[in-house]
Amino acid sequence: MIHELLLALSGYPGTIFTWNKRTGLQVSQDLPFLHPSETSVLNRLCKLGSDYIRFTEFIEQHTGHVHQQEHHSIQTNQAGLNGVYLRAFCTGLDSMLQPYRQALLDLEQEFLGDPHLSISHVNYMLDQVMSYPVWQHNIKDLSSVCLLRILAVCHGVMYKQLAAWMLHGLLLDQSEEFYVKQGPSAGGAAANQEEDEEDLGIGGLSGKQLKELQDLRLIEEENMLAPSLQQFSLRAEMLPSYVPIRVAEKILFVGESVQMFENHNHSPSRAGSILKHQEDMFATELHRLKQQPLFSLVDFENLIDGIRSTVAEMSDSVPRLVKIIKDFYLLGRGELYQVFIDHAQHMLKTPPTAVTEHDVNVAFQQAAHKVLLDDDNLLPLLHLTIDYQGKESKDATGTREGATPPQESSPREVPPTGWAALGLAYKVQWPLHILFTPAVLEKYNVIFRYLLSVRRVQSELQHCWALQMQRKHLKSNQTDAVKWRLRNHMAFLVDNLQYYLQVDVLESQFSQLLQQINSTRDFESIRLAHDHFLSNLLAQSFILLKPVFHCLNEILELCHNFCSLVSQNVAPLDERGTAQLDILVKGFSRQSFLLFKILSGVRNHQINSDLAQLLLRLDYNKYYTQSGGTLGR
Repeated sequence: MIHELLLALSGYPGTIFTWNKRTGLQVSQDLPFLHPSETSVLNRLCKLGSDYIRFTEFIEQHTGHVHQQEHHSIQTNQAGLNGVYLRAFCTGLDSMLQPYRQALLDLEQEFLGDPHLSISHVNYMLDQVMSYPVWQHNIKDLSSVCLLRILAVCHGVMYKQLAAWMLHGLLLDQSEEFYVKQGPSAGGAAANQEEDEEDLGIGGLSGKQLKELQDLRLIEEENMLAPSLQQFSLRAEMLPSYVPIRVAEKILFVGESVQMFENHNHSPSRAGSILKHQEDMFATELHRLKQQPLFSLVDFENLIDGIRSTVAEMSDSVPRLVKIIKDFYLLGRGELYQVFIDHAQHMLKTPPTAVTEHDVNVAFQQAAHKVLLDDDNLLPLLHLTIDYQGKESKDATGTREGATPPQESSPREVPPTGWAALGLAYKVQWPLHILFTPAVLEKYNVIFRYLLSVRRVQSELQHCWALQMQRKHLKSNQTDAVKWRLRNHMAFLVDNLQYYLQVDVLESQFSQLLQQINSTRDFESIRLAHDHFLSNLLAQSFILLKPVFHCLNEILELCHNFCSLVSQNVAPLDERGTAQLDILVKGFSRQSFLLFKILSGVRNHQINSDLAQLLLRLDYNKYYTQSGGTLGR
């Protein structure tokens, strides 16, 4: 009978110990040789065996490979329960049954050696085995010990998912059991749908207005907004009750940041890592927590904070980089470029040669030292470039992908001056190169050349004013009056254009960009805000509005030609100089009238509110209007 008992307790009932699905294992009632006390002990053991059979049945049902029994049918999982956490739970449950199975094997060996051992010995040995974990963990409740050990196995799955998500940006969750999911949270779709109609959130064009600009085909320009990556959000209902939502949000932030950088990093040889090559160390720490028998929220959150801090350092570097972009590409360091214009004027007024690039970089370094810009870490990353015919470069096959060619000359033509070929290169440190790509920096270069041309003409007109002041004590003629009146009108227009670009556009957009960056730790939001910022700069500075941009360039060219005429003819103009002055007066009058007509013709149009703002600067006292929209006569 002892062997029958051990088989029944192992899950194989027979004639003495029978199985009933409702009541479990039971001792047969028609056994006359059993004393009532023995029946009581056997029924107690049968209850233990019944629990074991039901556990193994559950494990078999959800794993399909553990202790298949022949005496009862194993039904398929009709409830639809599945997933790696359920399998991990079954694995933990099965491990908790292993001491029980080993005890049955030990009892079998003992009975083979001593067939006179009693049923009480079986009861005693199994009681010892089932109470051992309680002694080991100094916990009074056996069910708590079992639950903690099963949870430790389930936590192992969570740590593996965390390692994949936080260290590699991979969401390994086929059964949708993880508390991070792919896709927006509730209400996200509606927000995206409204984006086309509402303001983009950066204080510039709306999505609908930008589309209208493109539909008008005022200039051929590629889409400014790079396609965003798939959004991720939290699945709060899957979050364990003992993991706070604040920790889950940190996990979401880290994974999204790593996933974004991994997807943008197409280089076969990586120059860096958003985790600063600490993936192995963080993986080791996650494995250490996985091996702990008890889950410690303090240790868990400390590790999450450590990983998040490493990732957040990258986001903290974004404001510093956009400040550098503003200072150098957007001429935020005006004193630097004023000195540079003075130093480089003589070498850039002629077509560039093979040595021009070297010379302008020397001039740039000298200007930086003169204005006390001696940043040993920053200056080596900046380099002025000169594109000229025959220059050997890695882009000799054509314009870089996504780049915008210089506005003043074709890549195939010899630039008329070095200014037309001037560009600025900045060596963006990894991993921010995914935000400031070569195509993005080339767009900044378009703005850079435009702003520099305005600043250069403004400086030349101021120099002409200095010449005028030197000769104010001399007797002037009618030609001098025309000349200095034209200079005043030119300076009036250029100064207001410069003020509009620097204050109404650059400073306004930049302050809003910084506000967006500082209000979020989500790199995807930062990237989108920067895309909008750059798009707004190109639109509001009229680079995307071809008629206005062409008209402004013509005006700047006329101003430059006027300054050249005045500088080369300090004495009163001769007949030839007077004729050239007359051509400049008529040209400036014509272009200023065209500009006024464009600005005033669209002043009430919603999409061209920027044009209205520039017109407000130029015509704030109605002088422009009262002169018939013509300056220079």
